[in-house]
Amino acid sequence: MNKVPVFILSGFLGSGKTTLLHRLLEACSTKRLKPAVLMNEIGETDTDGKSLAKEQVIEKLLDGCICCNKKSEVTKSMERLVKGKPNVIFIELTGIANPEEVADSLTEPALLDLVYLEKVITVVDAEHVLSYNNVFESDRELVRTTRRQVEVADYLIVNKIDFVSEAKKQKVKKFLLKHNPNAKYSFTTYSQVDLDFLSDLKTSQLTVQVSGSELKQQHKHRHSYSRISSITLPLSSQTTKADIEAFLKKWKTRLLRAKGYVRLGEDTYLMQHVMKRVSWEKTLYEGELYLVFIGMDLQEEQLKKEWGRVAGAVSKA
Repeated sequence: MNKVPVFILSGFLGSGKTTLLHRLLEACSTKRLKPAVLMNEIGETDTDGKSLAKEQVIEKLLDGCICCNKKSEVTKSMERLVKGKPNVIFIELTGIANPEEVADSLTEPALLDLVYLEKVITVVDAEHVLSYNNVFESDRELVRTTRRQVEVADYLIVNKIDFVSEAKKQKVKKFLLKHNPNAKYSFTTYSQVDLDFLSDLKTSQLTVQVSGSELKQQHKHRHSYSRISSITLPLSSQTTKADIEAFLKKWKTRLLRAKGYVRLGEDTYLMQHVMKRVSWEKTLYEGELYLVFIGMDLQEEQLKKEWGRVAGAVSKA
């Protein structure tokens, strides 16, 4: 079956994400692509969704951040969207959402074979981005979130440049290059950017085959080009807790998080790794056993090769 590419639209409040979403939907119409949208807003009122075209397939998560208390609802919303057989799904985040946590939610068991992360696009407010550290000085977590929105992006759209001087524009550029030298970036107003990357989505989807305890992925034409990548490794019932935790330590420099379902003895556990903390929770999950790595610029072949050595050693023990 074909996986549906997902674009995450990130950026702080008022940066211009909804304007960008409008442009993306218009471009899809021109290119004859069928889009679907998952919108997330803080508060119980849908302010942005009402402005989108009625013919669009839209799911809305209100009154909560998609990466926090609404995370459990993402799977059901995405499943409903996929049933409409879209060519692409856009997820517009709240201004205070961390894109990497949303990327994590796309690797839930029910979504693993349905969607994949194609690109993280972050819209930056040129007028205010340099002052965020001062404005949010009392809330370090918010400062970290706005910083991560820049750091994990594949494409940075620096919006509202009509409100800044050339000198400030250069300071913003220096800031972006410092925190994300690998991303493509554009300076613009009203999110007017080249959207030609939508042209070949129909030929960039993934075909996934599930056989026994193995999850095999075959890429058609090209790989997803998001800097945040998720790599799925098959697990056997012989895999041990110690093996997994030791393996996680090897990849800590690029690893954002990892999770998976592991059988230990007679029980199945949900393993979750965030930063330096690993947690194990007993679960009633009865599906395939697997481990998902989510990281920045992960070397997929090397990671799989190293895991193959671990799995091989376990099977011989």
